[in-house]
Order: sequence, then structure tokens, then C-alpha cells
Amino acid sequence: MKLPRYSEYKNSGMSWIGEVPSHWSVRRLKEIVRFSGGGTPTRDNPAFWNGDIPWISPKDMKSEFIASSEESITTAGLAGSASSLVPQGTLLMVVRSGILKHTIPVGINTIPVALNQDMKALHAYGVRTDFLLRWVQGLNDRLLLAWAKQGATVESIEYDYLANTLIPHPDDGEQRAITVFLDRETAKIDALIAEQERLLELLAEKRQAVISHAVTKGLNTDAPMKDSGVAWLGEVPAHWDVARLATLYREVNEPGSDDRPTLSVSIHDGVSDDEIDEADSERKITRSEDKGKYKRVEPNDLTYNMMRAWQGAFGSVTVSGQVSPAYVVARPRTIIETGFVEALLRTPKAKEQIRRHSRGITDFRLRLYWDEFKELRVGVPPHNEQVEVLASIDQMNRQFDELQSAAESLIELLYERRSALIAAAVTGQIDVREVA
Repeated sequence: MKLPRYSEYKNSGMSWIGEVPSHWSVRRLKEIVRFSGGGTPTRDNPAFWNGDIPWISPKDMKSEFIASSEESITTAGLAGSASSLVPQGTLLMVVRSGILKHTIPVGINTIPVALNQDMKALHAYGVRTDFLLRWVQGLNDRLLLAWAKQGATVESIEYDYLANTLIPHPDDGEQRAITVFLDRETAKIDALIAEQERLLELLAEKRQAVISHAVTKGLNTDAPMKDSGVAWLGEVPAHWDVARLATLYREVNEPGSDDRPTLSVSIHDGVSDDEIDEADSERKITRSEDKGKYKRVEPNDLTYNMMRAWQGAFGSVTVSGQVSPAYVVARPRTIIETGFVEALLRTPKAKEQIRRHSRGITDFRLRLYWDEFKELRVGVPPHNEQVEVLASIDQMNRQFDELQSAAESLIELLYERRSALIAAAVTGQIDVREVA
């Protein structure tokens, strides 16, 4: 859609915005908005403590229209929240949170709410709330940069910076035209984004299903089948063996050394092929200075994190290294491709069996010990077939990765298009009055 520009422009007085239509005014935010914040209410306001009032915090700002917190209303007040009620139709903004490094979450509440102390309510009286919402969305990156240059931190938006921010200000009718246009056009873009996100979900499901079938049923769809005798495995190809892991692997506990990289196991990617820096780790790593406490691993070993095994924290080792003392290390007793066993143990049904064999009071205290792990029974094809299955999985993964990358790139482009369109409309770089 090619949209026209306005006939005349003027300098807005803001270098980060540039020119605006000549008939627009420029107002400080505090001239058209009244602010209120959040905090812990006193006990003489029982409605805030007995579950009558929904609480909003930064984690609830996941959409443009906010109804209530996902947490229990009756307990949220204990963490500290607003001491006054914010009426529906108010712009809610996160002003203090680590996520401000990337974006300023905003939304409009559809019911009266109370606010967490990291939030502010912007009560509009000289501007339309829906226009203000689009203004923040469209200028998100530029607002953060402008406030940072004034001395604000990206973790917190101080009141003075927020209140004195200049905002391009068309009249009420033009604000309405802009918001009607943006509501319509962003809805189209959001629908396309939702389609691609659903595609990503389907690709993930398909990838898992294809891999699960390959490591439990093989690649030959015409192969005769037999009952494995293992409920979660069901039928396996007739020429496959069904064996306890104890007959395939033995536990080893060889000490590590300073000259070996410390490897880790991810629930998503298996064993790393190099030492991972603590800053890049998906979880905080506490490492001992005494490398002799670590466990030595060699290529084709199987290792797993005892506390996260039930989530799929298994891996086939590809390089010589060492792992945490909290890991179990198993070495093949026979000729076997541990990558095949890893792929099998990562299937949903196998992970459920692992969870059942783990010991602990709650999920996040579960541990899978070797004595329980070694009793699991798995289907084992001949070695040459294991190699063929792994090669097929690698090829399928490359195809799925390409499709996933294409969908993710399109989503990124759509978000960029959405943001650029909003920014252009709320700063008057395009004239949407006729099409609105």
C-alpha cells in the first residue's frame, strides 16, 4: 500500500523524530497525561488484599489489552502492588524492569486493576489513549535511546524523563483516523504472524514425530514387526534387539584434569563440543577449582545430568573432555552409536519413562541414578542401520532447520513492518486520513 505524505512539514524540535506535519502541535507528555504509580497498599484497604481486585505486573504485559494477572489475585498483593484502583481504558506502562533493555511494554486495561510497583498508569485527558498506545509502540526503540541519552538507565524510566517527553499531537479527529487505520492494518499483520508461529509449532511437532518414528520403528516402512515386550516402545522391527541399557553401557567415573574442556549437557542440544562460558550458559554454572572432581568423558560416551534427565538432558559425547560431578557417564560395552541412543532417549515417551524411574519429592528435585537408568530397555537395530538412521535424522534436521529459519525470518520482517508502519503513522510521515 503506497500512502501519501502530508503537503507541509515543520521541525518537531526532536532530533529523534524529525519533521512532523505543519498543522500538528508538539506537547509535553505531562501536559496531556496524568500519571499514577504502583506500590504496596495499606491493610485498611481490604479490597486490595482479599481477592476483589486484579493485580498487574510486568509479566502480565503480553498483549495490547490487559484483563488481569495470571497469578492468584489473593496472593499477588503480598509482593507489593498499587494502592489505588486504575480505571479501565487507561494506558499501562512498565517503567522499571530488566526487559526495558529491549522494549517498553504497554497496554490498555479492559477492567479496573491495581498496579505492581514497576508500573505506571498514564491517564490521558489531552490525547486519545489508543493513539498514545500506538505512539509508544511505534517509537519504542527511539524512546529508549532518547531517554538513555538524557541520562536515564535502560532498566528504569524516571518520571522526569517520561513526563517531559515531547509528543507529536494531531487533533482528536486525526488521532482517531490514525488509530482506526493502525488497528485495521496491524490486525492483518498480526494474523500473518500468528500463521507463521503456528507453522513453527507444526514444524516442531513434525520434527519430533519423524525422529521418534525413525529411532523406534526404523526407516523401512515395510519391515516385519514384533512386539518389543516394552509397553512404551510397542512394536519394533523384527530384526532389532531389545536390550537393557546395562548390557549396552557401563558406568565410569574417571577423574578429570586441568587440560580438558568442561562440557555441559543441554536439554535442547545435547553435549557441547567445547567449554561453554558461564555467561552463555542457559543456567548458572558453579564450577569447582579442583578439576579432579570432574568426570572424564571420551567420544561416544553417553552422559546425562541426573537432575534434568527427565527433561531430556542427555547427550552423546563427541570430543574428549570432562563433565560435572553431578553427571552420570556411561561407556559402551559393545559397538553402538550413542547418538542413536541419545535420539531415542529424547523422545517424549522415553522421557516419560525416565521421569518415572527418577527419584525425588517434586519434579525439580527428581534425580535419575545409574541403578534405575540401566534397567531401561530400548530397541537396538544393527550397527549399520543405526548409522543410516542417524544420517537420515541429520538430513531431516537440515530440512526442518531451513523451514524454521524461513518462518522466523518472515516473522521478524513482519514485526519490522508493523513497527515501521505504526511509527510512520503516529509521526505523520504518512497521511492515512483518506484510507482510514
